[in-house]
Amino acid sequence: MSNTTTPPSATAFPHAAEAFLWACFMDVATLKPGNVSLQSAGHDMQAQQFLDSARASMAGLFAEAAGVGARVHAAVRATRAVAGCNTNLGILLLCAPLARAAQRASAGGEAPLKAALDDTLAALDLDDAREAFAAIAHANPGGLGEVGPQDVRAQPSVDLRAAMCLAAHRDRIAAQYADGYRDIWRALGDFRQPAGAPDLSRRIQRLYLALLARHPDSHIARKYGEETAADVSTSAAAALARLDGHAHDAGHPGHQDELDAMLQAWDASLKAAGLNPGTTADLTVCVLFVAALLEPSIMLSASTAAGLTSQWPGAC
Repeated sequence: MSNTTTPPSATAFPHAAEAFLWACFMDVATLKPGNVSLQSAGHDMQAQQFLDSARASMAGLFAEAAGVGARVHAAVRATRAVAGCNTNLGILLLCAPLARAAQRASAGGEAPLKAALDDTLAALDLDDAREAFAAIAHANPGGLGEVGPQDVRAQPSVDLRAAMCLAAHRDRIAAQYADGYRDIWRALGDFRQPAGAPDLSRRIQRLYLALLARHPDSHIARKYGEETAADVSTSAAAALARLDGHAHDAGHPGHQDELDAMLQAWDASLKAAGLNPGTTADLTVCVLFVAALLEPSIMLSASTAAGLTSQWPGAC
């Protein structure tokens, strides 16, 4: 990937790798219905595979001289070597441009990070597309199928962003490349200014449910059709309403237990049906990554408060 901009000698986000690990850990530390978690395996996968994948992908994802596509490809190959399956393709596709942007931002803060991300997306070229297509084919995500022009099993003829624009109508990850991560920035604002959410795990659950309620999950739509994906989004909206209804009930353990039971039951139901809102999980991780980039104190305070410090990859 060509880039004539000289990166700053000292990165504005020196904690970027730690932020990525933390986001991946919180993804499985929080029960999100339909997703693999520490509390609940599923879809023939265990939470440890996701944690191993996050660690293994670090070298490729944060290889400073590499382009976005090469980062994704290297990280996918490293992931397959330790996990034996596709655990994090969507996460890597979303986080690779942000990792590069964090290394090249002129200063800390949201505006410089956004500007660096916009520059990164604008500079994506044909080499990035070749590497990313190879990574996607290597990961072999469920329900991929054949899509005609710019199918990932063929050689691309356009740059990576142009290819993502062609897929944006059917894939929320591709849509982020097309529109400058609009879903991520919108969700980040809601996450950083929660309406009465009592603790981090509930905030993450709310983030996940809000994303799923807003857009049917691309992974489910590919595997089971748009109607099924829409039904899951409708259920997510109902779960979100119940969560928001309990937002001020932290002092009422019985109410919180009821909410947990509802989420656990829906989690089991989705997994029994083979329904995994995986794209929504990937978007959730991306939002958490950006949140930790902009507010690194959330990593220490959250892991300590949850009693998870010994398990968090950042403690290793």
